Amino acid sequence: MYSPQDERPYALVPDAPGIRRRCRSYGTQTLLAEFILDAGAELARHSHPHEQTGYLLSGKLRMIVEGGETFVAEPGDAWTIPGGVPHQAQPIEECHVIEVFSPCRTEYLP
Repeated sequence: MYSPQDERPYALVPDAPGIRRRCRSYGTQTLLAEFILDAGAELARHSHPHEQTGYLLSGKLRMIVEGGETFVAEPGDAWTIPGGVPHQAQPIEECHVIEVFSPCRTEYLP
């Protein structure tokens, strides 16, 4: 499936002021999402059954992953969080993030 540059607006992430997302492409097993996180916003500790692989395009993002891993991602950095592992995100600067979820996160579908 080809997904040209998308003009659809971003959706607000429930219970996370300052964080927006949009689905960029999806298949039967994966979903590619784009996120904008305002500086100072917070994505509270949460978990989901989906494996999550992310890539930071711009900004600076603190990630806290249960099990003791905390890191500050900078542009060009990537991460993978196994499904079911609690994690949270704290944007230090406005961030532009691309993430892949497997299996497909149906609640993110357009």
